[in-house]
Amino acid sequence: MTTSRVERIAERLRGALEPTLLEVVDDSHHHAGHAGAADGRGHFSVIIESSRFAGLGTLRRHRLVYDAVGDLMKTDIHALSIQALAPGEDAAHS
Repeated sequence: MTTSRVERIAERLRGALEPTLLEVVDDSHHHAGHAGAADGRGHFSVIIESSRFAGLGTLRRHRLVYDAVGDLMKTDIHALSIQALAPGEDAAHS
């Protein structure tokens, strides 16, 4: 059984950041015909809540997410929209 790109991304994030909330959405269909989609990689949105983000600024949180997905940025992901929250933070304020 092959895993989808969404599942692979979610597995990496779960393994590295132990999220209490995780949503990975494939937005690639919104970018059909876009030059960046020509190589077959996709556009994804991630909402993730993890205690690992507590006390960190946005840039450090995003770096943790990018570190977690690692080589998928070269093979599966063209664009990644990230909302990275610490427990108790409101998504509207991130």
